[in-house]
Amino acid sequence: MKHILAAFIFFTRLPFWRIANVPPEYFKRVVDYWPLTGLLTGTTTALVLWLSSHALPGAVAVTFAFIWRVLITGALHEDGFADFFDGFGCGGTRERILAIMKDSHIGTYGVIALIFYFLTVIGLLSSLPVVTACFTIVAADTFAKLCGAQLINHLPYARKSEEAKNKIVYDRVSIPALVSGVVIAAIPAIFLPHSMLWAYLAPLVVLIVLINIMKRHLGGYTGDCCGATFILCELAFYIVATMTQHAL
Repeated sequence: MKHILAAFIFFTRLPFWRIANVPPEYFKRVVDYWPLTGLLTGTTTALVLWLSSHALPGAVAVTFAFIWRVLITGALHEDGFADFFDGFGCGGTRERILAIMKDSHIGTYGVIALIFYFLTVIGLLSSLPVVTACFTIVAADTFAKLCGAQLINHLPYARKSEEAKNKIVYDRVSIPALVSGVVIAAIPAIFLPHSMLWAYLAPLVVLIVLINIMKRHLGGYTGDCCGATFILCELAFYIVATMTQHAL
């Protein structure tokens, strides 16, 4: 139970820390429960979208839903996404990319990446029927976090452990945790139109591409890379899911 609490405390701003005191060693395994966290954040985001859609236009309702997700996650993944684009946008040596990614200031590439991300997500999801958009959010959030977790198993940490932003280097995802993550990520698929199931392939392609980019340029991953992988896998899911719906 404390492992799950550690994941919810680490990946959200919701007051799970009030339930019990979680020792620091439990936070090394939070990635095991990242898909479960996605089920939580995705479901509450979808609920905000569904409630907002009763009184607001589609695009505004989606905007409110993602404002909610940013608030409950503390923009953790969006921060990593922006840092990732700042680092790789400026380019240069491995050391330069890592230094830029660690800098707390956001740069031009990060700002532009965030703008395009949110504009694309709002445009895609607002074009879907509300109920379909809600289930798509849950599916994408959960599966993209399962994909992001795979960086830990395929790449070493790119920095020294003491240089980690949060002073934590995650343990590799265990086989039982991987199996449970796949099961959790598969649950929302039950509620999606059959044509949308093709969307599950897109994040896997993005994951493979990103692993190769990180291996070539960094020799490993960082926490920012995990956040960026989640965001890009999620976006790929939305793009393909929407394409399959509009192709009908």
